[in-house]
Amino acid sequence: MSFLINLINGLITSYIWIIIIVSLFSIVAPHIKNPILDFLYGMVNPPLKIIREKMPFVVANGVDFSPLVLIIGLQLLRALL
Repeated sequence: MSFLINLINGLITSYIWIIIIVSLFSIVAPHIKNPILDFLYGMVNPPLKIIREKMPFVVANGVDFSPLVLIIGLQLLRALL
């Protein structure tokens, strides 16, 4: 059971880092085309799109806080483990 919890914890940590990387690249170089970044965007954008649809107030004055909401949700999930 401990192995499974450690595996899930590692996956959540990796996903949080992917969210941070994608968010930074969207700020620094938003129109860059790279297959690796396209793959990472494909991993991160579906949950972010759901957050933006269900919670439209996370986008304020052109600033999108949905990555922050997703990271907080993942941190809460990790705390429950």
